[in-house]
Amino acid sequence: MYTIIDIETTGGQYNEEGITEIAIYKFDGHEVVDQFISLVNPEKPIQPFVVKLTGINSAMLRSAPKFYEVAKRIIEITEGTILVAHNASFDYRILQTEFRRLGFDFKKPTLCTVELAKKIIPDLPSYSLGKLVRSLGIPMADRHRASGDALATVKLFKMLMAKDLTKEIVKSFIKTEIKAGLSPKLMDIVEMTPSKTGIYYIHNEKGDIIYIGKSKNIKKRVNQHFTGVNSKSKKIQRDVYAVTFEETGSELIALLKESEEIKINKPIYNRAQRKSIFNFAMYSHLDENGYLALSIEKADGRKKEITSFVSLQEGKNLLFKITSEHSLCQKINGLYDTKTACFQHKIKECNGACIQAESPEIYNARVLNFIKDARFENDNMIVVDKGRTIEERCAVVIENGVYKGYCFFDLNYQITNIEILKNILIPMQNNRDTTNIIKSYIRKYRVMRIMKF
Repeated sequence: MYTIIDIETTGGQYNEEGITEIAIYKFDGHEVVDQFISLVNPEKPIQPFVVKLTGINSAMLRSAPKFYEVAKRIIEITEGTILVAHNASFDYRILQTEFRRLGFDFKKPTLCTVELAKKIIPDLPSYSLGKLVRSLGIPMADRHRASGDALATVKLFKMLMAKDLTKEIVKSFIKTEIKAGLSPKLMDIVEMTPSKTGIYYIHNEKGDIIYIGKSKNIKKRVNQHFTGVNSKSKKIQRDVYAVTFEETGSELIALLKESEEIKINKPIYNRAQRKSIFNFAMYSHLDENGYLALSIEKADGRKKEITSFVSLQEGKNLLFKITSEHSLCQKINGLYDTKTACFQHKIKECNGACIQAESPEIYNARVLNFIKDARFENDNMIVVDKGRTIEERCAVVIENGVYKGYCFFDLNYQITNIEILKNILIPMQNNRDTTNIIKSYIRKYRVMRIMKF
């Protein structure tokens, strides 16, 4: 659990500042679950430049509670959490100073979104909160007021967590729980997971990720791990300490994240999934009469494939489908399928001879048209699908036929403005698996829209 905090102060000499406003959002890594926002009477004058910056003046604070009156609420909402702030050392120092005046030793683990942003999104011109959220297309209201700045920091932190492919933020959270001596039972862990689409991470007692999975129902899938009787399930049950998760909304994003993050983190119980799952592929070649023939074969890295499949049957199903749409003869494993109709001439059996009724140039043009669509070579497009909330969408970006990554967005200008898109994009590796995950998903499911650019 995290508490995202922002504090406005009176200004003045170091360690003599007073708090004028405080905002705290309790964040479980996915959504805000509690909040505390209040003006605070600092019992000292406010520097003129601060009044001009924040709009908070002494008259506004006369009837506001003093710090000792809100201290208990601050302790309650931050209990057992990691303190997150933009320039965390400042906010943490101010809180510690105020609590020290009350004779209380306030100690919390902290995370700074300035340092996280520099590490995860390098080479930006500025990491001030205002310029950073503007460059990421994050809407912001009430700048230089505690609630506005803290809420913008929540959105920033959520984006940084999604971009953190090595899961260092999550691991630090697990290690904090371990230090606290918490040891949840398996059913307690299951109850903390949602019945939603996303990716989940199973951690051991050191905080290391030992298994990564995806599911349309995370709770159901995690429960299957914990009740399974096969060898892998028993090992997971023995070693699990915690489960963290990320909701993705879209199954496409879950599939892409699972593939990428297994390769990056190399969990010990994902060994089989480190290899490609696409074992069959579609190829084209000229037959003895000069006609392009399509075939489904075992994947061969030495040959240029059109698209790939998890199973031979999946490949056959697509081949049957496209022969109808493109008026082609079917050829599977190098042989014409005599049990299916040739859609060109509506006859029951075909040994390939029927295509001789058409010149190779005309027939091959249709085959090449299908190949171009299937490969999306040199295509520039954004695949838009549902996001984690009703208002949100996700986008998968392909540039010149190369998968660049994905992002979540609330506003259209975040994906139509190329500079903002580059900043919010979560870069991913383009490889055979990711390309075929996208192709397979578009073939099987209806996405919200595909934007060409």
